[in-house]
Amino acid sequence: QLQLVESGGGLVQPGGSLRLSCAASGSIFSLYHMDWYRQAPGKQRELVAGITSGGTTNYADSVKGRFTISRDNARNTVYLQMNTLKPEDTGVYYCKAFNQHIARSTARDYWGQGTQVTVSS
Repeated sequence: QLQLVESGGGLVQPGGSLRLSCAASGSIFSLYHMDWYRQAPGKQRELVAGITSGGTTNYADSVKGRFTISRDNARNTVYLQMNTLKPEDTGVYYCKAFNQHIARSTARDYWGQGTQVTVSS
């Protein structure tokens, strides 16, 4: 029973920045791999960034150099710092987690409710 709550979305102009937060509760956060996904209306949900239990990060090519994912295990929180935002970054951003220290076939995916990011002038 892992609960995830995203926050920090909003409306920004192109070139602006936002920091998203995903607060986790209900389990041992440090065991979980954390991902950020986004979904625009009518489009498939896509992986934006991920961070492993050990802190290794990965990014979609479209956000490399602009976005940074990080985690603070003491606060049970994962962040997505988004800089130099572009209109194509617009969408609902979701936090996803799975327990990295059990078999992947056994691990359940947990999703937050999403937070809206709109990049528009």
